[in-house]
Amino acid sequence: MTTDVPVLEDVEMKEPQAPPPILLPPPGLPPSSVTRASLFFPHTKHILLILLSVVSVDLKEIVALIETGAYAKEIRRIVRAVRLTIVLRKKLTSGVISAFLGYALVPGSEVHSRLSSYLSKEDNHDMDVDTATSAAQAPAKHALPELEIYCYLLVLIFLIDKKRYEEAKACSSASIARLKILNRRTVDVLAARLYFYYSYSHELTNSLAEIRGNLLALHRLATLRRDELGQETLLNLLLRNYLHYNLYDQAEKLRSKAPRFEAHSNQQFCRYLFYHGKIMTIQLEYTDAKESLLQAARKAPLRAQGFRIQCNKWAIIVRLLLGEIPERTVFMQKGMKKALTPYFELTNNRRPGALPAVADKYAGTFSQDRTHNLIVRLRHNVIRTGLRNISISYSRISLADVAKKLRLDSPNPVADAESIVAKAIRDGAIDATIDHAGGWMVSKETGDVYSTNEPQAAFNSRIAFCLNVHNEAEKESSEKRRERQQQVEELAKHIAEEDDEEF
Repeated sequence: MTTDVPVLEDVEMKEPQAPPPILLPPPGLPPSSVTRASLFFPHTKHILLILLSVVSVDLKEIVALIETGAYAKEIRRIVRAVRLTIVLRKKLTSGVISAFLGYALVPGSEVHSRLSSYLSKEDNHDMDVDTATSAAQAPAKHALPELEIYCYLLVLIFLIDKKRYEEAKACSSASIARLKILNRRTVDVLAARLYFYYSYSHELTNSLAEIRGNLLALHRLATLRRDELGQETLLNLLLRNYLHYNLYDQAEKLRSKAPRFEAHSNQQFCRYLFYHGKIMTIQLEYTDAKESLLQAARKAPLRAQGFRIQCNKWAIIVRLLLGEIPERTVFMQKGMKKALTPYFELTNNRRPGALPAVADKYAGTFSQDRTHNLIVRLRHNVIRTGLRNISISYSRISLADVAKKLRLDSPNPVADAESIVAKAIRDGAIDATIDHAGGWMVSKETGDVYSTNEPQAAFNSRIAFCLNVHNEAEKESSEKRRERQQQVEELAKHIAEEDDEEF
């Protein structure tokens, strides 16, 4: 497949031989397989050297950004360095990171030895290729804490991408131990990313409960240091930790007592809204939950499709629990149609008799989304709404007809209907009585509301509200008038003093 281009030599000028043409390896060939690829492509090693040198140049640019941001205390440069790292994430190899550690850290130091130990198990061919690139570089030694933390972050991302979760867990724990003794505002951006991957590595190893106390201590430390970005990140990680184990009450206590401030990261704010919506849903605060979930779905970036799907799933359930019917356009959003199909069928089959069939059909999906309990709750809400409509429409109706209208498919529907009606009367959902002897539900007649004191109380509350608004406005206007008069008097006094001095 490989053919060399004929070389034209000038005998008099004695020009060196031109390099052979560069041939790219076939798609799907891993970059670390240098020896195997060289059997088919003689210049693959040369190609990889070029690609790895490009990545090394980008990493050097990141080092320059971090240095400038640390010395000038410009956080935006460190934020840019983190964004560049995300772009280079798929191009990182063990050899590139090893060469970068030799460039950014002092070889033989404790940090360099610890981080290099996580890369020792990578493919030796990859290391051999990158040795040539690192040997040609003059290593510049740095002692900045920001660079040290960045090296931790780079190695941690690489280990997670390679699915070496246990080593990533150990690396993240070491990085958090180093972060605790650093109190620099230029480290806050890098620290927020490390907090996330620290929790993520433990989540991948099913050990989130082990770090809950440590996350609480880190959140307390970030609060004392006024690290607001770290507080945002750690609060979301703690809420995720609690919700992972269905500890909704503890999550709400933490959320309600956590300090409030203006959001610094749109991503963290979206996560906070999503977690807040889930907590409010479990606690039956459906109106607040709907607002938070819809706001999270709107504010989330378009590329975060999985997050937006989860927000829409919970928002659909909440709207159904509120008695609303979501629009069809919600289910037809680009890239979400397949994921929202179970919830679309759930919306189309809101009748009490059809809900169990849909719940059984997509039981696996609902369990994975942790919405199965809400589906059960939805069935009870639908039954209660139907019973309320029946009590309003009929002054007296038999329990057998109630079971028929509610479509109760049970061995003894009349007994079930009687228990449902009794529970609704006890909870105050309907105003009725049960005639057990005749098997009737008797609704109480609705009296004339205007013959009671309720309209008077409503008018009194509205009048009181209007008077309070008027009094507040008068108070503000009188204060402004007093301040303006005082300023005029001071100005007149100042002018008079100047005239006296000139005189």
